[in-house]
Amino acid sequence: MTGPELYDVAVIGAGPAGLGAAVSAAADGLKTIVIDAQTPGGHALASRVIRDYPGFPRGVSGAELTGRIYEQAATLGATFLLTARAVGLSSSAEEPQLTLGDGRTISAHSVVIATGVTPRRLGIASLEALSGAGVWYADSISDPAMLTGEEVFIIGATAAAGVAALQLAKYASHVTMVVRAASLEAGISDTLTTRIERTRNIRVRTNTQVVEAFGEGRLEGVKLRHRVSGTMEAARTRALFVMMGADPNTDWLKASLQRDDDGYLVTGLGLQTSLPRVFAAGDVRRGAERRVAAAIHEGCLASRLARRSLSEPVATEVAAAVSAGP
Repeated sequence: MTGPELYDVAVIGAGPAGLGAAVSAAADGLKTIVIDAQTPGGHALASRVIRDYPGFPRGVSGAELTGRIYEQAATLGATFLLTARAVGLSSSAEEPQLTLGDGRTISAHSVVIATGVTPRRLGIASLEALSGAGVWYADSISDPAMLTGEEVFIIGATAAAGVAALQLAKYASHVTMVVRAASLEAGISDTLTTRIERTRNIRVRTNTQVVEAFGEGRLEGVKLRHRVSGTMEAARTRALFVMMGADPNTDWLKASLQRDDDGYLVTGLGLQTSLPRVFAAGDVRRGAERRVAAAIHEGCLASRLARRSLSEPVATEVAAAVSAGP
């Protein structure tokens, strides 16, 4: 890491929200650092096409989009520390202070938390080996038309899985939802369940789980096991979406910031967290819209609010504003 360890803005996370915050802060001339132990781009790297980002009428891959934003932020002067992980946040000093996994500390006048979420995984080695090659972990389907005529499988009984099944059914030849439980009702509303049941090319396989994936370099099929009878079955597919939900990357903040029961950061007006001059953007925030374009927008907004906070007195009752919530 080069430069002083006191920054105007410290951005934690180099996914879409963090990159958006970095560009906005650096463009405003703020001394900016982005901290992440992973490759810039986050989960957007797995998005084959994003069609709702302005300026790309034919869509753009998540890798290309975030790569461009990363290059832009670096060109504007943002410093990237991509070999370290933030493990603590303290406001006991005059400025928010971050502790890194290697023991170093970084102080900043404002902090933007954009650490995103971690999708829940099945822990099946053959499935992990084909991640990005027919197997995707997702909260939404960015371009269902690309799967026209395909046999598509979805693992999960979440609301997002139900919505995705209905979207895909407009294009795919068949959509199969694989559900461990005995029914969809535990995680999907009655209204959504009814719509799924009335869609002819959606099949719901309850009491069933995927136990293996197979294919040479790309997904070609999966093996299913019925949890009651133990019956095994192979099914052909070139597209499998794991949509079992995700967990926010906020365990390192549980002693510092207000979180909801699921661990998402609670924000009040202006993306403000329960600490002064600490903001949250993207999927890590309660109520965030889980789309790449929305995350980038929130990151830009958070850094603008951080810049504004540099010239304003620190509020004495931030927690009250946060409790009011959006």
